[in-house]
Amino acid sequence: MKPILVYVTTADEKDAEMIGATLIKQQLASCVNILPGMHSQYIWKGKFQHDKECMMIIKTFDTKYKKLEKTVKKLHCYENPCIIAVPISKISKEYLDWSMKVIR
Repeated sequence: MKPILVYVTTADEKDAEMIGATLIKQQLASCVNILPGMHSQYIWKGKFQHDKECMMIIKTFDTKYKKLEKTVKKLHCYENPCIIAVPISKISKEYLDWSMKVIR
């Protein structure tokens, strides 16, 4: 079981709160940080987009990723949500121990 961070963007803080709470309650994440007020620029269906979004940083483990991704996709309002997992190379023992106890 290796710790990872999962980066997800949402349309607004309300969606992020709902997704985050679900992930915590289902023990798919030990902690979810929600950062509202992000501005994103991208191409979608051939058109330039500039939107306000909300960023989520989800702390979890690689063994939980597939179910976490499925849950995010099910709850997310976007047709193709941004879901990116990044391995953690260093983590404090105390935080790791706590995170493992929370998720099991």
